[in-house]
Amino acid sequence: MRVVSGMRPTGKLHLGHYIGVIKNWLELQKKYDCFYFVADWHALSTKYDEGLDLKELSIELVKEWIACGIDPEKSTLFVQSSVKEHAELYLIFNMITPVSWLERNPTYKDAMQQPEYKKKNNAGFLTYPVLQTADIVIYDADLVPIGEDQKPHLELAREIVRHFHFIYKTEIFKEPKELLTEVARLPGLDGRKMSKSFNNAIYLDSTDEEIWQKVRAAKTDPARIKKTDPGHPEVCIVFDYHKAFSPAEEVKEIEEACKAGSIGCVECKKRCAANISKIITPIREKKNSLKNDEILDIINKSNKKAKEIASKKMEEVNKIIF
Repeated sequence: MRVVSGMRPTGKLHLGHYIGVIKNWLELQKKYDCFYFVADWHALSTKYDEGLDLKELSIELVKEWIACGIDPEKSTLFVQSSVKEHAELYLIFNMITPVSWLERNPTYKDAMQQPEYKKKNNAGFLTYPVLQTADIVIYDADLVPIGEDQKPHLELAREIVRHFHFIYKTEIFKEPKELLTEVARLPGLDGRKMSKSFNNAIYLDSTDEEIWQKVRAAKTDPARIKKTDPGHPEVCIVFDYHKAFSPAEEVKEIEEACKAGSIGCVECKKRCAANISKIITPIREKKNSLKNDEILDIINKSNKKAKEIASKKMEEVNKIIF
């Protein structure tokens, strides 16, 4: 069974990426033939005007994947733009996909309510689900790991595949199935969405001091004025981080102590920062030990493997059409 999933190279990975994506990828590589790709063309769909160094960002992204435990011996780690067949299939699918299908995409509709996206409203953003479809079906993916909110995207991919099969009276693509995952959503340290622009994220290469400075500034229970005041951990951002990164017995202890007013916020934050450091330290050290040449060798080897598969699929497609 083959799994295909990608990630855009738009900056350093943070704890939200680790909880929401990487931990799931680590489990999937134990069970499936996993193709994880750097979605650099997808990055251009919204950030084409930001001057991103996509080559450097792609190397850094793969480096962080490997530092987190993604194994290049078990998983194929390649760069989307290095396999031009993605673009070729994307072009063909664009020819048969009704614009109305793309305009009903919930992500597109939501984005068009935001000034920064509405101002751009570029064709690449409208048609990115078509490129996603090509990314997936060109490798005959059986499964695609997604959260509940991404189900419409995968259903659109299946619609495009069915439409192709109907037009050309053939069936050469698998209809990918969703591998629904419980996507853990970690808020930023200020309660807003975790984002580089808000400076509310802890990155996977942070030092112990950087982690502490971020956690120390995190929002806590606003109703708790004194250390001895009973707390409400359910409204505390720091407690969300405890639940994500502290051992279960410690989470229970922290919760009870907070409610009883027997632990102060500073001590609670120190313990939280220490537990986050236990996870990040080996990732940071592994990342720092990896050389760009090593990563490029891994990427080039995977690019070659991915291209061989994609080329064969495109030969089949072209024989049908031309």
